[in-house]
Amino acid sequence: MSSSSSSELEMEIFQYIDGHQSDFIKDLKEWVAVQSDSVQPDLRKEVIRMMVLVADRLAALGATVNSVNLGSHQLPNGQDLPLPPVILGELGRDPQNPTVCFYGHVDVQPAKKEDGWKTDPYTLTEINGNLYGRGATDNKGPVLAWINAVETFRALKLVVNFKFVIEGMEEAGSLGLEKLLEEENQCFFSDVDYIVISDNVWLSNKKPALTYGSRGNACFFVEVECGGKDLHSGTFGGIIHEPLTDLIALLDSLVDPTGHIQIPGIYDSVAALTEEERKLYESIEFDLEEHKKNSGVKKFLYGTKEEILLHLWHYPSLSIHGIEGAFHEPGIKTVIPSKVIGKFSIRQVPHMDLSVVKQQVVEHLEGVFSRRNSPNKLKVSMPLGAKPWLADVNDPLYKAARRAIKKVFGEDPDFIRDGSTVPVARMFQTITRKSVIMFPIGAADDGEHSQNEKISRHNYIEGTKVFASFFLEISKLHRHLHETSNMEIKN
Repeated sequence: MSSSSSSELEMEIFQYIDGHQSDFIKDLKEWVAVQSDSVQPDLRKEVIRMMVLVADRLAALGATVNSVNLGSHQLPNGQDLPLPPVILGELGRDPQNPTVCFYGHVDVQPAKKEDGWKTDPYTLTEINGNLYGRGATDNKGPVLAWINAVETFRALKLVVNFKFVIEGMEEAGSLGLEKLLEEENQCFFSDVDYIVISDNVWLSNKKPALTYGSRGNACFFVEVECGGKDLHSGTFGGIIHEPLTDLIALLDSLVDPTGHIQIPGIYDSVAALTEEERKLYESIEFDLEEHKKNSGVKKFLYGTKEEILLHLWHYPSLSIHGIEGAFHEPGIKTVIPSKVIGKFSIRQVPHMDLSVVKQQVVEHLEGVFSRRNSPNKLKVSMPLGAKPWLADVNDPLYKAARRAIKKVFGEDPDFIRDGSTVPVARMFQTITRKSVIMFPIGAADDGEHSQNEKISRHNYIEGTKVFASFFLEISKLHRHLHETSNMEIKN
């Protein structure tokens, strides 16, 4: 395809997308209306209904669709609950075209109006150019933007073969997905050239970004138990070792007021900061005041852009999330709980080993606990662990995405890491050995997982355009690589 014909096709595509904005928003409204909360068991039927909608939408494009049954899983109370199927879709089998596989999820985090939403979380509502609703940016909006971009090419001219992996359990740990990827690696993924994930957001509210890394996450439970029942604080207060007091001391030992993790050895495997990485941080457009406004906090632990980015991406962090078993209702209950469970997590960076981190945490907590001379029982466990992911920003896939962003948004993207954890990126990279890119279209202030989650109309529509432009860039990239390979063979 010549550059002139490519430009003409791109112009047609953008016009098509602009002309179908209302249809695309209507589709998102239909999807947001489904309460596909994978965390709450009583809404599992809604997740399964959502997967049917996805399958129907892909089938309407002309895609071959396979709804893969993953069986069931057991809840802590012993109840068996069906897992929603994973949708595998395929559109186009032209051997001359590259094959791009898109991963997304259509399950969402819990949401209730009374949690502080200004609108009904399951009714997509447009206010001042923003589309509010649970799943608007995480991840129904980006999934639909990709499908809409594919639809545009289907209506005009297909230059890429498409494959889809859409799941409904991402917010609950992607149960069953890894096994499926391993089973399909030699079949479904055998002819895949590139894998695209759009399940995160930009670093800023306005400037586009491409993500080349994410931190891992090790989640810990620390349980302290003294007996079989709660006790009256008037009868037993002051004469026993209280579990909650022990637990608070343990949690307090984990991190100091500057955010430094106090677990011995935890930083030993962190890579030294290179000059190339430091320059990358310096070049990134990042507004501290904007970031404060997005988060609602008045002050960060660090005062410069470079320090903030280093501690979001380069260094591990530790966060305490809650205490189970302690009284938390309004009012006061003068009871000494018999068992409490503290919950915290460590976001790891590349080169940190999960098994080593677990050992370091256990040894540290057991040491602190022993010095308290408490007769209570201590139990430390790591119920969930996900490894960090890192890609090469010089991979041709990133160059193609960069060119697409420059065409649509008129500026180069920032190359960023994600301080959160996206296990599927490493999962796809490790199992398939394909090039993987994280390609967000949502803004930093979209409020993923939070109240009043949204995606702007601008990002939803322009994101559709940037995906479409990306298809053209991938097609050109693939053709160039193929021609270069043929020349090398001839020589």
